[in-house]
Amino acid sequence: MTQHWQELLPVDQYVVGLSGLLHEYDRKVLTFLYQPLIGPVCMSLYMTLWAELEENRLWSSSSSHHSLMTLLDLNLKDIYHARLKLEAMGLLKTYVKNDEENRSFIYQLQPPLTPEQFFLDGLLNIYLYRKVGKNQFFRLKRFFADKAISQQDGYSEVTREFQDVFVSVSPDTLRYHSDSGEELAPEKDEVFIGRQESDGVQINPTTFNFEILTAGLKENLVSKNALTPGVKEAISNLAFLYGIDAIQMKNIILSALTADSEIDIEELRKAARDWYQFENQDQLPQLLDLTQPLQHKTAPSSPKSPEDELAHYLESTSPRQYLIDISGGAVPSKTDLQIIEGIMFKQKLHPGVVNVLIEYVMIRTDMKLNKGYMEKIASHWARKQVKTVKEAMDLAKKEHRQYIQWAEEKKDRPSSKKPIRKELLPDWFEDKAESKKQKDMKKDSAFEQERKQLEEELKEFKSRR
Repeated sequence: MTQHWQELLPVDQYVVGLSGLLHEYDRKVLTFLYQPLIGPVCMSLYMTLWAELEENRLWSSSSSHHSLMTLLDLNLKDIYHARLKLEAMGLLKTYVKNDEENRSFIYQLQPPLTPEQFFLDGLLNIYLYRKVGKNQFFRLKRFFADKAISQQDGYSEVTREFQDVFVSVSPDTLRYHSDSGEELAPEKDEVFIGRQESDGVQINPTTFNFEILTAGLKENLVSKNALTPGVKEAISNLAFLYGIDAIQMKNIILSALTADSEIDIEELRKAARDWYQFENQDQLPQLLDLTQPLQHKTAPSSPKSPEDELAHYLESTSPRQYLIDISGGAVPSKTDLQIIEGIMFKQKLHPGVVNVLIEYVMIRTDMKLNKGYMEKIASHWARKQVKTVKEAMDLAKKEHRQYIQWAEEKKDRPSSKKPIRKELLPDWFEDKAESKKQKDMKKDSAFEQERKQLEEELKEFKSRR
């Protein structure tokens, strides 16, 4: 994982540019449609960069990132991650130039989608619906819609056509302007100031395996020509949005074919949405941060203790990557990922908190993700409104005995033999208040060796990345 200080320094200069003029109406679109998805930090960065531009100009003066840190009252790491989110949402393009002694950036602000484009996007509108809920979503639709101009109520159109008002003249009349084509064009390296529409969010098509899809469609006598660029773009977005692989996508496409063996994109979207809701109890996907949200990070950027270092790692790593790291690079199973996804969706726990839960449960259950056990603890943490890694660690310590009882309730006890309980706990769990007996039990347990080996493998894996 690239560290922010490798990509950006306070002394680095930047200028803000526009691909086209931004309008006052764009502020409402950004505030009500984009802000629920990107958060207030990203919104503040976008608005601040926009404010640096003088009215009706495309370029700002040069400034340093240190001054941007002062304006936003944010550290450089927060600014860097907010910038990445803006780039991912199609609201910012970044260009960099490396000289011998310094580095400079161009931040080119992109206009947001129009309300019509946003609500018909097929990606962002789904995430917004999942984020704000049905009632607020339809309230926003009504806010950005109004009554259309119609020919009802006795009105009839009397608008004149171009030829009704103007007359064309002979070329001789325009001889004076015959060689003015170059004069009418903008100067070299210049463009006219105007408005360019946003391309919106597009998932890279290379992330989807079209070779497997094409082979599957060929078996069903579907022509390769049916996969037009527009259809491929829709497939890439839908595959990312709903987590659909190439084999599942083939069946969805077959249900969206027209009588002419073409793929109806609207039917394809509907079929993909129906498939996802069937697989996920009528729920829609949610746009989640890959790592802990900036406003809920509490670990110091320069850890002074092993616990701080672990907290920093859990905050800056996605749950999926964390499962890969503790497995020595092995890809997590689909079942494990579904358990984690379900907890993040249903209990709305932040990624860093989920990482703490993963570590606690895996150590307590011999490195297995017990779905029922995880969901019970996750539900408790959601009710307690746990937002940060530290809060999760502290609550796990406080409620440890209760969690042990929950685990034992799920065990079958066919034998009358009393089970021997071992206190298997994460490193961060140990504190000065523990009794000597508890410490001795942990030192004597076989798990202590396994835990140390796991830590060594994890450090070795991270050092190779």
